[in-house]
Amino acid sequence: MAEIKPSNIKNIENQVIADKANNHYQLMRVGWEKNEFVHDCVMHFDIKEEKVWIQCNWTDIDVAEELMSYGVARLDIVLGFIPENERALTGYAA
Repeated sequence: MAEIKPSNIKNIENQVIADKANNHYQLMRVGWEKNEFVHDCVMHFDIKEEKVWIQCNWTDIDVAEELMSYGVARLDIVLGFIPENERALTGYAA
């Protein structure tokens, strides 16, 4: 995923940030689009209490489905970007 860059923005670098000691992982886009500085979090995941927390995903990839295809149980995935009181409605871990 980190090697895929937007085709319409030439001066962008993808950066994988991995804090393995604390289980935080991010894919960032950094650079310039015309005269504007770009600093965007594309994906952000945490592992907390043996569950994968999807904190943000600004791609068209259904990351939860991808995780399940690799054997992660649906109830071990938390959609962190959904309000806590609504997570039980998602079908994933609350």
